[in-house]
Amino acid sequence: MTADSTPALVQSEEAPDGAPASPAGATSGAHGPRARNTKAYLQYAAAKIAGAIVSLFAVLVTSFFLFRLIPSDPVKQMTGGKRVSEQQLENLRHQFGLDQPMWKQFTSYIGDALTGDFGTSYQFHTPVIDKIADALPATLLLTGTAYVLYSLLGIWLGTRTAWRNGSRSDRFNTAFALTLYSVPSFWLGLLLIIVFSVGIGPIPGMFPTGGLESGGETGFAYVIDVAHHLILPVITLVAVGYAQTLLVMRSSLLDEMGSDYLTTARAKGLRDDVVRRKHAVPNAMLPTFTLMFVNLGHVVAGQILVETVFSWPGLGGLFYSALSVPDLPLVQGLFFVFATAVILANTLADILYPLLDPRVGR
Repeated sequence: MTADSTPALVQSEEAPDGAPASPAGATSGAHGPRARNTKAYLQYAAAKIAGAIVSLFAVLVTSFFLFRLIPSDPVKQMTGGKRVSEQQLENLRHQFGLDQPMWKQFTSYIGDALTGDFGTSYQFHTPVIDKIADALPATLLLTGTAYVLYSLLGIWLGTRTAWRNGSRSDRFNTAFALTLYSVPSFWLGLLLIIVFSVGIGPIPGMFPTGGLESGGETGFAYVIDVAHHLILPVITLVAVGYAQTLLVMRSSLLDEMGSDYLTTARAKGLRDDVVRRKHAVPNAMLPTFTLMFVNLGHVVAGQILVETVFSWPGLGGLFYSALSVPDLPLVQGLFFVFATAVILANTLADILYPLLDPRVGR
């Protein structure tokens, strides 16, 4: 090889002032590509966090005005249709601050909410934050269990159906998932109650119709009792959630299957199972990863209709109960908690996504 054919990367060039230029590999310092990438990522993450803060404030404002559009008088609803004098109604309105001008109610609500105080529930006469804290464990137990199950099942089945695209199992699983995905969750829950709780034909009623526990059990018997009550609502949530995850995972993997890097991996003699697990699936996981974080926000937000159908004592059932009054402080507090969970989950997904796909946020 002649001197003229020496690669440009190892040739030393003269700087404009006659000093020798730095080697190309000496760019890994404070101003190198790694530093620039880190700075770009931090700017990207800061922008996402700032957007989340703005969204949370918008949720606070929206939650105040949205539920005041409900054509109902909370004070009259609380009296339950009993004969109450107008003076007593006025006293209740004054007690709950409903006789104040709207702007004053709004400023008081914003100021208190920023300190974590969402007021006192009209119907339960306890602080809203305490009522939410009492119902949160039941929601996390139900939706958290369902989230883990349908995420694992959806990814596993989605991978296998896509890898066997066009096969009989692929057609069956895809059609079944599309059917479940289109079924309303509350309708499926009612159907399960009719068949497996009430019993129909030769099928006896095997599961409770609702609630978290039967009562009177302790120790391991209590755990079994709660698990027994969990089965039907968990099946309802898993049936709908796994279908969505399967369809997204299948679509993502089908997009990857024609890529050149998979052809190269097969040409190297790698087994088909290794090509799928170590090459195709990690790249196809990116859209599913985003979906999983969106669903993670719903773990806290709960499933209002499913919890209501199964009389589950979680945040969803509490929201339905508060909305029927309407219990404005409780409704506003729950709405803010639900929206905050979704916003934080989406923001976390946005922040972590560039770590999996370096093309994002650069």
